[in-house]
Amino acid sequence: MTPARTVALCVLTFALSAAEAAGPLRIPDSQLELALFADLDRWTEDDHVAALAAFARSCDPILRRRNAKMDVRPFERALREPCDRATRMKEPVAREAARLFFEENFRPVRISKVGEREGFITGYYEPEIDGSRSAGGGFTTPIYRKPPELVLRAPATAKLKHPSRAASSKRTAAGTRVAGRVVPYHDRAAIDAGALAGRDLEICWVNDEIDAFFTHIQGSARVRLRDGKLLRINYAAQNGHPYLAVGRVLIDRGIVPADEMSMDKIRTFMAEHPEEGRELMRMNRSYIFFREIDELGTEEEPIGAQGVSLTRDRSIAVDRSIHVYGTPFWIEADLPLNNEGELVPFRRLMLAQDTGGAIVGPARADIYFGAGVEAGTVAGRLRHNGAFYMLVPRSLDPARVADVPLPRKRPKP
Repeated sequence: MTPARTVALCVLTFALSAAEAAGPLRIPDSQLELALFADLDRWTEDDHVAALAAFARSCDPILRRRNAKMDVRPFERALREPCDRATRMKEPVAREAARLFFEENFRPVRISKVGEREGFITGYYEPEIDGSRSAGGGFTTPIYRKPPELVLRAPATAKLKHPSRAASSKRTAAGTRVAGRVVPYHDRAAIDAGALAGRDLEICWVNDEIDAFFTHIQGSARVRLRDGKLLRINYAAQNGHPYLAVGRVLIDRGIVPADEMSMDKIRTFMAEHPEEGRELMRMNRSYIFFREIDELGTEEEPIGAQGVSLTRDRSIAVDRSIHVYGTPFWIEADLPLNNEGELVPFRRLMLAQDTGGAIVGPARADIYFGAGVEAGTVAGRLRHNGAFYMLVPRSLDPARVADVPLPRKRPKP
């Protein structure tokens, strides 16, 4: 195998080809290692047809932005050429043709944070919960739409599960105007205490405050109403307060060991200790507002931050301040997909189509696993390391590649 050449730079600059010369693309706090497709474990075994379908979905907004002559990042401009080719491929696409599409249009580059070898992987899903259009009969926890006085002080990141997390203070700032100044908006504790009650902002009510809390974390839900109808809701806005991972609180307090942390563990603690559970929820001051989704069918997946429907087991949320939507990533990890105690190989081509405030760093991804309890159980137990290979369009040539070895991750003492 040809040795990979390595870039160990805090900021790596890609030079655009002469036809695309528009300045450098900078990837902060990152180190990259040039690779070959032959270096990717089980690359030929993946379903590249499914990956190509997900990529083509991402191409729609990328090509629309070109037609609107919007100012975009160099990496997104470089994706236009592969997108043009993808949209011209005739259906059905053969498996080998789909694989060759990626090999001919991209080159794999292993990416990680400076000083580290691997990235970090978690999961998310779309909850299915019970709800009612009117309060009463046990349905007492409201799901709110965006209040009209909520003001965004920076471009908001639309999103899914990550919306809630997407609203980390470094990405989105929100508040309300008082005497001509934007001041912080109500936090979770104030809203739970009734700060928005009586204003006809409720989309619906649910009968489980824990379900409502995790709907905020995931950023979307399928609400089964009492009359049997299905209501789809998705992220609309966030209150501007920072997201807090409550699982970390349980770890720090010694309630749940770090290696056993999962969403199910958090839910169990909240259910068995209601008062402590409410305190824990309110420590996460971030609060999500939703909108009704009428354009999605009952079986369609929710809309991610890129504005396209997510693809189960193919869509990932990434750090939007670093990566461009539509970027393919090859991820290699061993994950507990079948049960908590068994790790199985996960070798798959994924598409960056979502984001989140808790998703921070160059090799950080949240995998979308679909809707429902089973998807939530799988997503909730992922906190694992893995290798990230970013597929870079071939019109972007890595410049000044240095023969500096990547630092290996130090073994645990």
